[in-house]
Amino acid sequence: MDNNSQFHEDLKKILDAVKNVSKEALVFTYNGVMYPAAICDTDTFKDIESFEAREEDLMLVSYPKCGTNWAISLLYSIVGAKYKKEAPSCMPAIEFKAYNKSLKENTVSSPRILATHLHYHNIPQSFFDKKVKMLVVFRNPKDTAVSFFHFYNNNPALPDYDTWDDFFPDFMTGKVLWGSYFDHADAWNKHLDEDTVLLMTFEDMKEDLEGSVKKISEFFGMSITEEQVKQIAEKGSFKYMKENSGKTHGDFAEIFFRKGDVGDWRSHFSKAQSHEVDSKFEECLAGTKLGELLKYNVHCKW
Repeated sequence: MDNNSQFHEDLKKILDAVKNVSKEALVFTYNGVMYPAAICDTDTFKDIESFEAREEDLMLVSYPKCGTNWAISLLYSIVGAKYKKEAPSCMPAIEFKAYNKSLKENTVSSPRILATHLHYHNIPQSFFDKKVKMLVVFRNPKDTAVSFFHFYNNNPALPDYDTWDDFFPDFMTGKVLWGSYFDHADAWNKHLDEDTVLLMTFEDMKEDLEGSVKKISEFFGMSITEEQVKQIAEKGSFKYMKENSGKTHGDFAEIFFRKGDVGDWRSHFSKAQSHEVDSKFEECLAGTKLGELLKYNVHCKW
């Protein structure tokens, strides 16, 4: 079975397992943060507290719906061009029980591409001790919120929301999977000048994908040709990936790839909601390095 077929089979098993599960049981809380019960469990979280990173690991860190699948696909294409390494059949997040099992069995060869949505303070200490390089991806908070809302409602493994107005206050207070966007952003903002961290934004990747591919490959010390950069950018555009998502993600394509637009938040937010996020951004990130990189005044002002 090839990786795509295995990925489809894994997803089907997950969705079959939650068909008769109550909405309340679709999520669980660990150390005060909500997680999806279909793909995470307490045993896995306990395991990753003692996770052993390797110096040659390549780590992607992102808050949910900031372009995770897009960025991980680009990273696999870069590594594939350099090492001919094949992508796994499931998202390589260390907190996902399916992928964590293969990591425990030590069946993943180096360089391992790993990912996580975990808060900075919940990432296993060995990643910092080994000075593992981390690509950190963020997206403006308003588009992130809208994408997260649709992800909840398009994903049978998650409880749905009746309306956007019901979802918005939960997003703002961090009562969503993996916790508060602003808590994640505030934590990473303190570490952006470290040599082991490269921050990319969804918006900059949309604007200049070739340049983003170059930055990522150079950051991880992987020299690839200009022709390879062009090929990765062409096949790595959100438009291309969405158009081909039927092949890569089958019936589940709509769960992972929706619009990928910048500014779609304007079709959901009320003026009051927009001002509430503006105030939160001002409180947490205005005048900071991450605040500047997010180009908030360009992408988030009404």
